[in-house]
Amino acid sequence: MKRIDKIEKYLKEMKWTIDELRDRQGLSTDEIARNLHLVRTNVSKELNELVRRNKVIKIKKRPVLYIHRDMIEKLLKDKISEEIIEVDDIKQLIKEEKEQKIEMSPFDCLIGSETSLKNQIEQAKAAILYPPNGLHSLIIGQTGVGKTLFANIMFEYGKKIKRFDDNAPFVAFNCADYYNNPQLLISQIFGHVKGAFTGADTDKDGLVEKANGGILFLDEIHRLPPEGQEMIFYFMDTGTYNKLGETERKRKANVLIIGATNEDINSHLLKTFMRRIPIIINIPSFEDRPCSDKVEMVRYLLSKEARRVNKKISITEDVVKALIGSVTYGNIGQLKSNIQLICARGFLNFMDKESIDIDFKMLPSSIKEGLLNFRNKRKDIEEISDLVNGKLIVTPHDDRILISLNQDLSEPPFNLYKIIEDKISILKSEGMDEQSIKEFIATDIKIHLKGFYKKFEDTKNKKEKLLSVVDENILDFASEIKKFAENKLKRKYSDRFIYALGLHLSALFKRIKNNMVIQSFDVKDFLKYKQEEIETAFEIKSLIEKKYNIIVPDAEVEYITILLVNIEEEKDAHVGIIVAAHGDSTASSMVNVATSLLGDLMGEKKVEAVDMPLNISPNEILKTIIEKVKKINSGKGVLLLVDMGSLCNFDTVITEQTGIKVKILDMVSTPTLIEAIRKSYAYDLDLDSIYESLKDFRGYATEVKNNNSNKEKAIITICSSGQGTAIKLKELVNDIVTNITDEKINIIPVGIKNMKNDLSEIKDKYNIIASIGMKDPNLPVPFISLERLIEDDGEELLRKIVSNHSIKIVKKDQDIAVRNLCMDSLNQFLTFLNPEKIINLLIRFCNRLEIELNKQFSNTMKIKLIIHTGCALERIIINDSIKYKDSVLNLNKDIIEKVRNCSKIFSDALNINLIDDEIYLIAEMLCEQQY
Repeated sequence: MKRIDKIEKYLKEMKWTIDELRDRQGLSTDEIARNLHLVRTNVSKELNELVRRNKVIKIKKRPVLYIHRDMIEKLLKDKISEEIIEVDDIKQLIKEEKEQKIEMSPFDCLIGSETSLKNQIEQAKAAILYPPNGLHSLIIGQTGVGKTLFANIMFEYGKKIKRFDDNAPFVAFNCADYYNNPQLLISQIFGHVKGAFTGADTDKDGLVEKANGGILFLDEIHRLPPEGQEMIFYFMDTGTYNKLGETERKRKANVLIIGATNEDINSHLLKTFMRRIPIIINIPSFEDRPCSDKVEMVRYLLSKEARRVNKKISITEDVVKALIGSVTYGNIGQLKSNIQLICARGFLNFMDKESIDIDFKMLPSSIKEGLLNFRNKRKDIEEISDLVNGKLIVTPHDDRILISLNQDLSEPPFNLYKIIEDKISILKSEGMDEQSIKEFIATDIKIHLKGFYKKFEDTKNKKEKLLSVVDENILDFASEIKKFAENKLKRKYSDRFIYALGLHLSALFKRIKNNMVIQSFDVKDFLKYKQEEIETAFEIKSLIEKKYNIIVPDAEVEYITILLVNIEEEKDAHVGIIVAAHGDSTASSMVNVATSLLGDLMGEKKVEAVDMPLNISPNEILKTIIEKVKKINSGKGVLLLVDMGSLCNFDTVITEQTGIKVKILDMVSTPTLIEAIRKSYAYDLDLDSIYESLKDFRGYATEVKNNNSNKEKAIITICSSGQGTAIKLKELVNDIVTNITDEKINIIPVGIKNMKNDLSEIKDKYNIIASIGMKDPNLPVPFISLERLIEDDGEELLRKIVSNHSIKIVKKDQDIAVRNLCMDSLNQFLTFLNPEKIINLLIRFCNRLEIELNKQFSNTMKIKLIIHTGCALERIIINDSIKYKDSVLNLNKDIIEKVRNCSKIFSDALNINLIDDEIYLIAEMLCEQQY
């Protein structure tokens, strides 16, 4: 009997009663494997196949359970719809249970209500129910875990059980808005009377008064100053308060206070304040959630995108794992962004199809690398495989609704205005001030447009790819518009402008044909100082109307303006540098010396000089500098080095007139200019970091006397905590540094949570030369992200940083990062082969492939190739190789032969021959990467 038949027979012959079925629900993979003496992974594979054949029903518990369809139908004496292949609970299939109407709590809609959030929900219910007026609560958890949503659901629950009236207020306030102005912060919460402080011209009600009878939600409550905390806890104790400027606490309000923070409460909140908060609800991070919750979150967020685009979306099992693995410090917010990104790419690829099918090949590399995070989590891999069953499919009509306030599900697909509106709404609710919102949205629009259309640029034949979704005459017209805009605005636009405009025009014509009106969104604040682009956009609108004999809505002018502003020809982004000095040639001479010395480092990049003869007026100088700023800015701002303090006030004026961030340093010298060039072009520091590192710099002679010269050198590694991953990262960096030099460099792990305090102590003891990890600490030294460290130039960049600190470089082995990361995984995956013995062989195999294919692999590709091949060798030893299921005809024959030739290294050294199926799998990996 075949294995699959043996498993089906075992399930089919289960003799259970209705009560047993209710209690046990089904059998787990482990239980079946144990009772039938089979390997668990094989059982899991066969069970998924039986589900696909409609023989077995999956129950999405933890662990996942299975029950035979015939057994249930026989027991219930009723036929189960063939469309049902999986359920959340077996009770959904039992008739009498289906007929019972259960009154749902708002908390029941939360993912994790029966698992990772069960205790938290019980705490929240107790806080709302406690007589007579509930208990004040504090929600703690990392950024992005859903603290605000949880507070909203507590309020909905309170209304559901009639603890609050239906029209009771829920007032949310982010204490970070006014954290640097305690007086104004307290005024916002409690109100003030006329004359309480300068500018208080009238009486003002506070949030406490507005929240009377409901909930006051104070986000980032740790930002409350001590006097504000004292006023809050007095209000908690007595229900009375006073406005700022009043001496007596005679005002009363019945308000339940819910606070939220992502900081250590013991460090940031008064003990007297904490004693007044009896309920502390800790929302777990995404990492701490069970796999079933993580998969449900992916499913829910995908269903939101499916409703937006009104298409079915399916993603493969590897995509689910990559998405889950790609979430680091950003939690659910990061997962949401990643899902929106892949759905945007999928939408482009399947615009003319009924469904969007996303596989691993379509993912950006940053998300693909999430799969590597599972290399030490075999149990999680198996559980996700059981939960997903090969593919995760959602439709626009999925009925799994998570409470989300003010959510509009009728929005048209990828309406840029709606995207902006939604993000503004979110940022406002999080307490971000208007100026910061404008800066964020302006950047976000640029990122959105660049990322959204980059897919077409990555193809060999861009026009053919685009013609699959846009008519050729529209594309040709978009090319004409590009030339028109370039002539009008005297600038070059990348081909991305054609892709963006072509796609948008195609969608516009469909909307006009179907009488779908897009509401105009006021983007004037974001397009300030862009009058030239606005005028050009109006002319383009007229050209469109003339060409296609239609009336184009005014909203399109805003969209076209955004394209004109944000899709200029790509530049190598770096901080621009301008030297302005009095005299006929002072600035030019300084720039010539510096660029002569650093020519190799700068490449094609330039430093601008502004010579200022003494007879030129300040207004003329300002005008010249503004033109230079516009010319040299590549997106990261401009550093202006001047010789006199009188020019230092120009930065605000320049930024106002150009929208470009500018920082000014006075007392310019040639050494200062050289350091600025090095920090911008070699280390790629941001504008603030360069400014901070140079504001006290007065030449190299002064630097030598710096106290840092006597301190031991250190590199900081940064992860979510100072333990675990940070320790691993420390080991990796230490190995790389040891491979670079024999001199001592301390590698010090630091957690994000207490980063500021820890760094302050470290800076006193050590000379920090670089930082590496998941968050830039904004130190005046180079920062290397974790991703860049393991990419092609990561080790080389670290080598340059070390050599720039007068440390002797020793030439040793290369690819330490690759070796270490591969060893880590191979130690987990291999049982029969010794990773220590075969790692050099696998690296040689990888190097030979590079030579044969005349390509240089990225470190990510090397790691993937080495781990896969190591596992393939082990599979051959235990006779458990994977069968190649796709057509070999789709693979490049030349690549297959080169893989076969290079694999002879294993037969010579280990007497192991890679079988054809394993060779095809490796060739497929290389074909995917276009090697």
